[in-house]
Amino acid sequence: MRTMKLGCSDLEVPVIAVGFWRLNRKSDINEVEAFIKTALEHGANFFDHADIYGGGEAESMFSEAIGMNDAVREKIIIQSKCGIIPNKSFDFSKKHILESVEGSLKRLKTDYLDVLLLHRPDTLMEPDEVNEAFEILKTSGKVRNFGVSNENVWQMEFLRRNIEFPIVANQMQLSIAHCPMIQSGLNVNMFNDSAVERGSGIIEYCRLNNITMQTWSPFQHGFAAGTFMDSPDYPELNAKLNEIACNHGVSKTTIVMAWLLRHPAKMQPLTGTLKKDRLVDCLKAADVTLTREEWYDIYMSAGNILP
Repeated sequence: MRTMKLGCSDLEVPVIAVGFWRLNRKSDINEVEAFIKTALEHGANFFDHADIYGGGEAESMFSEAIGMNDAVREKIIIQSKCGIIPNKSFDFSKKHILESVEGSLKRLKTDYLDVLLLHRPDTLMEPDEVNEAFEILKTSGKVRNFGVSNENVWQMEFLRRNIEFPIVANQMQLSIAHCPMIQSGLNVNMFNDSAVERGSGIIEYCRLNNITMQTWSPFQHGFAAGTFMDSPDYPELNAKLNEIACNHGVSKTTIVMAWLLRHPAKMQPLTGTLKKDRLVDCLKAADVTLTREEWYDIYMSAGNILP
């Protein structure tokens, strides 16, 4: 597995991360163990969690399945997220951040997180509280790096100017069929719908400030609207993916992930599957480089337009 630096941190991470949003849906711990083993065998040792995944159950299942101990912990990279109280509020208060991290550490059976992300923007955020929480977590060794998720340019800039710690990553939804960040950048100063500034220059901002963009839901269209893979709503896209996959001797799944990796922003896509074979297909993308023509052909086949 190819590796990259995570933002401005010292962390050397795989170019593809393994996400565990749906892990609690697995009832057989042996299946989870086999899945994690497959990931590690392919060099995918970056695991993405959140305190709310399965109400915390996903983190507990992970630590049990991997047989967490000091020797295991040294070989893996763990990222978790906090800041969402489901169906109630977002909370970046000092108290909530500290309590959330303590809960994650306990469930994951580890003394530290390699990365902690603030999960979704809290409009009531007091940056001084965030800074105090980060200072306690950093000084105590409980969190080594910090980042955000689903934040726009000005939210990141406001946070960066008011805390003492660098933002190493921003986790955003991005796929071939859900790419407003890319569309608006290609349709500058136009009257078409693609020109609407939904992305606010996030990609360029992250590149300028050495913040790694981690992309979630790489196979989805819309917000949890379903996958575009083999969907009758995306016949041209699937035909093009099939064509290019055949040319490279890989699966369509691999090409979808390779499309994200081809972007010069050096994004780190997150997988969401819990199937071993599909995971392996995702990870193969690290060894596939699409041409410029292939990248644009895929982009256009999803119904995206160029001015």
